[in-house]
Amino acid sequence: MSSTYFNEIWHQSQHECEQLAIIDYERQHQNVDTTVATISGVSGIISSSVAAAAESKALLQSSLYEFYLRYICLSNRLEDVYDNMIQPQKRELVRKLLDACLGRVVELKHDLVNIDLMEFSYNDDVVERLRLTPMDTELRIPRYFLREREQELEFRKRTMNEILIKLGWLEEHASEEPLTEIEAIRLLQMHERARQGRLRAHFMKEIRKEKGKAEERSEKERTDSGLMAAMKIQKMWRGHTARRITRRRKMDEMILIGMVPPPAAVLKERAEKLEKHNEHDVRRRHVAQQTYAAQFEARQVAIQEEIRQKHGATMKEDIADEIRAWIKDCYDKTGKLPDFPSEDQGGSLHIFSRPGTESEHSRSSARSSKESRKTKDKSKSPARSGDLNVNENQEDDLNFQPAASVCLPDIRAEIEYFNDTWRDKDETGILSQAAYEDMIYAEKYQEVELEFRRAVDDVMRQELELLQTMVGKKVKKSNKKTRRSGKKSKKKKEKDLTPDRSTESLYEELVTNGIIRKCPELKLKQFLGDKALTARNGTNPSPGDIRQILTEYCILPLGSEAIHSCTPLIRSVLLAGPRGSGKKALLHAICTEVGAVLFDLTPANIVGKYPGKSGLIMLIHLVLKVSRLLQPAVIYMGDAERPFMKKIPKTDRTDPKRLKKDLPKMIKNIAPEDRVIFVGTSNLPWEADQKLLQSVYNRFIYIPRPDYGAMSHAWKTLLHEYSGGISSLDTSAMAKISDGYTIGAIDACLREVMTCKRKLQLRSQPLTNAELINVLCTRDPVYREEEEAFESWWSKTPLGRRRQRFLELEEERLIEEQAQQAKQGNGNKKKGMN
Repeated sequence: MSSTYFNEIWHQSQHECEQLAIIDYERQHQNVDTTVATISGVSGIISSSVAAAAESKALLQSSLYEFYLRYICLSNRLEDVYDNMIQPQKRELVRKLLDACLGRVVELKHDLVNIDLMEFSYNDDVVERLRLTPMDTELRIPRYFLREREQELEFRKRTMNEILIKLGWLEEHASEEPLTEIEAIRLLQMHERARQGRLRAHFMKEIRKEKGKAEERSEKERTDSGLMAAMKIQKMWRGHTARRITRRRKMDEMILIGMVPPPAAVLKERAEKLEKHNEHDVRRRHVAQQTYAAQFEARQVAIQEEIRQKHGATMKEDIADEIRAWIKDCYDKTGKLPDFPSEDQGGSLHIFSRPGTESEHSRSSARSSKESRKTKDKSKSPARSGDLNVNENQEDDLNFQPAASVCLPDIRAEIEYFNDTWRDKDETGILSQAAYEDMIYAEKYQEVELEFRRAVDDVMRQELELLQTMVGKKVKKSNKKTRRSGKKSKKKKEKDLTPDRSTESLYEELVTNGIIRKCPELKLKQFLGDKALTARNGTNPSPGDIRQILTEYCILPLGSEAIHSCTPLIRSVLLAGPRGSGKKALLHAICTEVGAVLFDLTPANIVGKYPGKSGLIMLIHLVLKVSRLLQPAVIYMGDAERPFMKKIPKTDRTDPKRLKKDLPKMIKNIAPEDRVIFVGTSNLPWEADQKLLQSVYNRFIYIPRPDYGAMSHAWKTLLHEYSGGISSLDTSAMAKISDGYTIGAIDACLREVMTCKRKLQLRSQPLTNAELINVLCTRDPVYREEEEAFESWWSKTPLGRRRQRFLELEEERLIEEQAQQAKQGNGNKKKGMN
């Protein structure tokens, strides 16, 4: 597709984003009483107010869910535009808008969780009204997370392989020594003589066979002539070819009208051709993007230097003259010398940005900066925090008020810049995708002017101090250093236990000790299953819902610093589910999608490593320090319930309680600017002390066993992978039979059945249901008691307790309504009798 196509998609997306941002902004700033419902958990609550609050809550959920879906569709479209667009200045603007929209998606997700009191939100009416399919509502992971860090990830992968080879944990592929010319000739001669020998033996065998046949034929009398034999052969062959051509034409006609699906081989061939063509086109576009980006950076540097040389002296004189004129004007009007604004206040820019002297552009930028400052201040409140434990002591107050958005001012600023610069720009006849130099010149002119203004401000401060000294006014020296040091002293700085060591040496040490592990490359889409078509219970989500929430909670904040800085902070996530539900696969997918470093703090993995109290302190220090240096990073703990178990089995020699006291401190030490997340997995989360477990993890995600739809999709996909599309097994029957098993159990069953020998026999001996059932029966399913234990555990999490309290209030409201209706009915009966 051409660049014109993506330009059109970009302009359409900008227009939709502008309309959406205006409505979203008005919704956020309208009267709170019309959209916000705060339900108080007092025992003497009035049923009418509860009913009104419930109705308002439903309206607010519908409104937020619609914004949520529309921002998802918009983000997916902008991601496609950013990945294919070539012009560097347009890509820069699209990137900023894409990050802001993705951040808004995450913000709305947190608001929906606070309203629905579930990790997963559904609203069928909104999906139907917007005419969206489940595939449209799934958020796409931006491809630039990995593509823009290819060299860094390749270097890190090569470094880890070198360390593992040095330790002997990875086999090194021995490089073959090049052959000399004589050795190559001898090798060719040997193989050629062997070939001639085999050919000679084959010829002799044929000669002997023909000789034997000739002797037998001579003994028999030939009844038919050679002409009759040739005619019979021709007749049979022509009939065979005519029937084959007829069958082929009939099959082509049935495929054309859609009565028969195309053969698997044909579909595979078409898909491979299309994939190769798309890969070639994408690779060509990516090369062009890198070329134009390099040219853009070079022109920026050259133009900036040119502006410095040509206009530097004039700029300095003009700025100094303006400031001197301002000082003289102030002295003439007031008889006093003014105070010069400090650098933190903006210097001389603060002087000329006062009402009456500022330009329209500076007003809008000042307004947007004020809005962003206000929203960022509001975002520091607990309502915008990703930790639900902040409301643990206020569970009786179910507050459904959405928090102020941090990303919305950024979206509006980017839209304003697009309207001012790109909306009406005439690009007809411009085929080149190079950067516009007039725009570079205007941008760099402002940067150079600001740079010279700072230098001139320092000189003018000294001049003003001399003037004030001459006039006799005492000079007030700024106490900037003391104020800054006072701010820093509020936060206790961590002591660096390894100040003299390089990042490479610390990385090698952690790899050697098995703390940093090599992560298998798994994509999130390999977690099989689609998104839910209709609303369902929040404790029984579909695989697509699991993928979506991990994208919003983990992948997006880790993948982009811009998204991480403007979204609610989530430091830790616990993945809980039965064995084989895919918890480790999801962990590896998170690391793969963002190129994160994986730190393994599983109790069984740290046994005997960094012994003693001092060793444990060093271990935690190294993990936090290296994770900050190599961010994004994922710190992993398997069997997350074991450090908080009340009673450890005597057979357990891993000392799981070693990190019990230090884990909460470690999670708190993950700073808001660190793209680091702590992920735990657990098969038995109810065995832990829930209070301690909730002090470590911010979010709890339950991964249930798959339903019929996900199971059928898994059977079909996995069978195609293992059999190469040869097997025609009834997957719907297998999905019904395997109800209660996990996808991990199905994968293990197929791996055991589909051996190399069995794959070779598939054409002659098709795969049967009995073969799979016999192996599947040897594995344990997920029993109902285990599912009930997981649901009971989730109801004790902070979010589960808040939901339980809300359901109790709803039940009380319904009982009161039924009682009132019964009273009204009795009153009507009495009136009728009278």
